[in-house]
Amino acid sequence: MTEKSDFLPPATRRNPPRQIVFVAFDGAEPLDLAGPIGVFSRAEELVPGSYDIRVASSDGIPIKTRSPLTLGGIEPLSGIKGTIDTLLVAGGSEQAIRRAALDPALVAWVGAHAGAARRVGSICTGAFVLGAAGLLDGRAVTTHWAAVAALKEYFPRAQVEADAIYRIDGPICTSAGVTAGIDLALALVKADLGHAVAAAIARDLVLYLHRPGGQRQFSSTLEAQAAGSGLFSELLAWMQEHPRADLSVPALADRAAMSPRNFARRFTQEVGTTPARHVLQIRLDHACRHLEKTAWTIDRVAERSGWKTADTMHRVFRQELGLTPSEYRSRFAAAENVG
Repeated sequence: MTEKSDFLPPATRRNPPRQIVFVAFDGAEPLDLAGPIGVFSRAEELVPGSYDIRVASSDGIPIKTRSPLTLGGIEPLSGIKGTIDTLLVAGGSEQAIRRAALDPALVAWVGAHAGAARRVGSICTGAFVLGAAGLLDGRAVTTHWAAVAALKEYFPRAQVEADAIYRIDGPICTSAGVTAGIDLALALVKADLGHAVAAAIARDLVLYLHRPGGQRQFSSTLEAQAAGSGLFSELLAWMQEHPRADLSVPALADRAAMSPRNFARRFTQEVGTTPARHVLQIRLDHACRHLEKTAWTIDRVAERSGWKTADTMHRVFRQELGLTPSEYRSRFAAAENVG
């Protein structure tokens, strides 16, 4: 376990500490709370006096989460005093978040305290409470992929980004589903206390330090496996592991012991996309990971991802992401891999 260390510069220590308030309710997702709280708690251990972490609900009684866990140590919203540095609203079950977003007292409290807080954010579907408080208008935001359509429908003035892991737009910060709240919390700690502290927490919790907020919430293979019935599960896994192989329809049909015509038809039915489109997404995912994690040249990234030329990869990036490979790397690559 990481120990408290004197290597941290005095500038990272604060008096008084930043008050971090998590807003919760019955039916909240326990990981939406435990994950980010764990990150801020580790930061407080490493840099004593950095954070004062509070969990509050409308009435302050123990919270029955959407799991068998019941959480104690909850304060009433009325008991939160002093300056709130960061206000974060947890997500929860569909019914629970609907109740929270329609609770006039809860929404009014969030709206009233948002103006004075340095940062206001949400984990997962907690974004609906921020929306109900009028905080998402004109902001780039995200939420759990399954709730994206509803968030767009209810709050059309928000700029909802379906794939992002988290988004920080000015004082408003939102994250995707469940564990993405940990990524957001690490990003906030890094902004507050620096790379060294965030890196120490990531090592302690066995996490990736740098999972950029603009990355996709899940890969093309996970999407395909979730959509399919299992007929092509082994083939999908093989394709993911071999982006440089011959992934043409005739070659894939041969591996599946099917005629090319029947293979293409069944693949599209089962996976929800054509073989060619799925291959493109696999190679795009691979290229993105290489750009994020390595200092390889663009030509090498293209070759390792299964494209014959860097020009082809460049064209796909522009069409699919609106960025060139170099622009993607400059935005999302880990600092130690850039330069």
